[in-house]
Amino acid sequence: QVQLVESGGGLVQAGGSLKLSCAASGRTLSSCNVGWFRQAPGKEREFVAAVLRSGGSTYYADSVKGRFTISRDNGKNTVHLQMNSLKPEDTAVYYCAAHLGFGLPRGYDYNYWGQGTQVTVSS
Repeated sequence: QVQLVESGGGLVQAGGSLKLSCAASGRTLSSCNVGWFRQAPGKEREFVAAVLRSGGSTYYADSVKGRFTISRDNGKNTVHLQMNSLKPEDTAVYYCAAHLGFGLPRGYDYNYWGQGTQVTVSS
């Protein structure tokens, strides 16, 4: 069983930065594909970023490309999401998820999910 715990959310002004962390227990995250998703009030959950275990390829939603960076800290069994130039429309609960299969997973392919961390960007 894999447990994921997100941290680092909070309230920030537009243009500011936050760094989210996804810490895992029960499995080494370097052996998983890891994704970040977000869900704003009244909206469906959407993909934000992912990092694959094979080769470390990264993928981003168009809405965050150039502003967000996903990275691994294998020594701490953690995956980070650095968020810069934040906008009010980035406000959401952010979730990390782990996928045990191969290739770029779709949202419903992920095997484990964290509880989420709230990010609020004020204008």
